[in-house]
Amino acid sequence: MRSWIWGGVAALAVAMGVQAAPTSTAAPAIIAQASRAPRAAPAPRPVEPAKAASATAALLPRIDAEPAIRGYAVPIGGALKADNEEVWQRIVQLAGGKGARFVVFGTASEDPEASAKQVVDLLQRRGAVAEALPVAPKFLWVDLNKVVRDPSLIAKVKAAKGIFFTGGVQERIVDALQPGGQTTPMLEAIWDVYRKGGVVAGTSAGAAIMSTIMFRDAPSVINVLKGRLADGKQVDRGLGFVGPELFVDQHFLKRGRFGRMIPLMMAKGYKLGLGVDENTAAIIRGDEIEVIGDRGVLMVDLTEATSDDALGAFNVHGARLSYLEHGDRYHMRARSVTPSAPKLRGNLHDPESPSFKPYYTDDVFPLDMLGDSTISNAMARLIDSVRTEVKGIAFDALPRANDPLAELGFLFRIYKGSDSMGWATEEFGGEQFTITNLYLDIRPVAVPMPLYKGWTGVRKPAAASAAASAPEAAR
Repeated sequence: MRSWIWGGVAALAVAMGVQAAPTSTAAPAIIAQASRAPRAAPAPRPVEPAKAASATAALLPRIDAEPAIRGYAVPIGGALKADNEEVWQRIVQLAGGKGARFVVFGTASEDPEASAKQVVDLLQRRGAVAEALPVAPKFLWVDLNKVVRDPSLIAKVKAAKGIFFTGGVQERIVDALQPGGQTTPMLEAIWDVYRKGGVVAGTSAGAAIMSTIMFRDAPSVINVLKGRLADGKQVDRGLGFVGPELFVDQHFLKRGRFGRMIPLMMAKGYKLGLGVDENTAAIIRGDEIEVIGDRGVLMVDLTEATSDDALGAFNVHGARLSYLEHGDRYHMRARSVTPSAPKLRGNLHDPESPSFKPYYTDDVFPLDMLGDSTISNAMARLIDSVRTEVKGIAFDALPRANDPLAELGFLFRIYKGSDSMGWATEEFGGEQFTITNLYLDIRPVAVPMPLYKGWTGVRKPAAASAAASAPEAAR
């Protein structure tokens, strides 16, 4: 049975625009559930999209105890659009609002000058005072060893309230600021800004560096599932702004990267993973993650997950998945979700409720579970279905010649538990979902190659064929 914690209190808190903090972290629980208790105050009116950015100012993460690091880590999933007002304005607002000083690192980019200039312009449009720093291996005229120790540049970092890392190749950021694992004075200055309450934001590669361990270069998700995951090649150290217990990945739903996140988490001992999709940001401070932007994030909890070595290839049983979108919050210690106020006013999807009337009745079987948003679409469909599970498959349709693992594929099973829940709203046009506590099993399967062959048609029975070919006169 579910453990309902702070149901009425959290619903009231969300309705009032205040985040209530749980008092217990002993068990995973949903801490916002409108149907369990009536609200003591009327729900707020829907926020128009144009007003969303200003409305979020009243929803800053509130922490019951001051965290050791007072700042905000903001991983952005990549492909951040220039007109994403909510994300850009929120980053500036977190750093102090109009006049907030930012330094921008184009370090990861192929064209660091152009990349950093674009971010500088976008921040300044929102009222920030931003400056790009010449720290990039692509600047051939720059001695990286000197610039990361340059007192004048370090002073600019220390005077800032916000740090922004552009996209590109994440290893360039780590190799420049922490060569050989040694922290440079410039990285120390960035940490100083962060500890004192500043913002460290990064998109794409700038998000990948947020973990203590990151993917260095692993474009093939199926190869990671097949066990091709080596330190110094696919995996490397990150800069660790989100701490040692949370793993972060980017371009997440767009590129099916849950398939690479879970093997890395299991290999490195992570229990909690945050996958941020494109044009979306996660605001992390202390225990809390808030989601803003265009798409969503996937939370992966491996606290109770297991695997079976006897299967001879990667596998997992009981990974817990939660999908969050704009305005939703995740509480890391409690492993719990607070849906946004519009979701709480919307449709509740409770598979255990006798009044629940799911929309979908048919079964589906995705043939590429690693496809664009396939995992989140399958979760949304399942939570609104009479079915208890969705299965799908993933494999390498074009394996390398002589690949001994050419026929290794993976079967994915997403299924409901007694604590599975969903909320949905159409207040802003189009359906937005929050889904919590669905479960995932991944098992190795054989996919015979070649995958297909030429069609030979349907053979007719011999007698029928003879009769059809007999002369007309003989009939």
